[in-house]
Amino acid sequence: MAASGGTHKVGWWVLPGVTILTVALDQLTKYLVVTNLGLYEAWAPFPALAKWFDIHYVTNTGAAFGLFRSGGLFLKIVAIVVSLVILFYYRHVPDGQWLLRISLGLQLGGSLGNLTDRLRVGHVVDFLDFRVWPVFNVADASIVCGVALLALLLLREDREERKRAEAQESAEGVGERASSG
Repeated sequence: MAASGGTHKVGWWVLPGVTILTVALDQLTKYLVVTNLGLYEAWAPFPALAKWFDIHYVTNTGAAFGLFRSGGLFLKIVAIVVSLVILFYYRHVPDGQWLLRISLGLQLGGSLGNLTDRLRVGHVVDFLDFRVWPVFNVADASIVCGVALLALLLLREDREERKRAEAQESAEGVGERASSG
């Protein structure tokens, strides 16, 4: 992603907007789960899909998939550092990079949503259970979607750079043939 220095007036609101919406949705859904289900209790909002999906209230003191269960302080520090890096990098994102701005907002919102849980109650509330994947939450989904979007943007940029390089090499080859012929 090409970067430029300074702050930008156009689109500055994308990061805070996406971040606030993500944290709000994450915290609201977790609140609804905690106030309506007992720990380890499950609810199938769509009975026909109960074999594949339900709301299952669990907690996680670790990272994704329950890794580093005793790493609470480490995970808090990582979330803070990641958030600060995103905020610093965001200042250098060119105005036209809307998808990149959304990607960073999703990642920041997800990071802050789970950090809020860790600071408030000492663990993360998870509840989306698709059976073939560990139970997760809106913050986790936002981080994954933000990272996936970032990866797609990087792949697209790499492909465009290769095309430009090939076009330049082709143009230089035509120019060399014309000057020698």
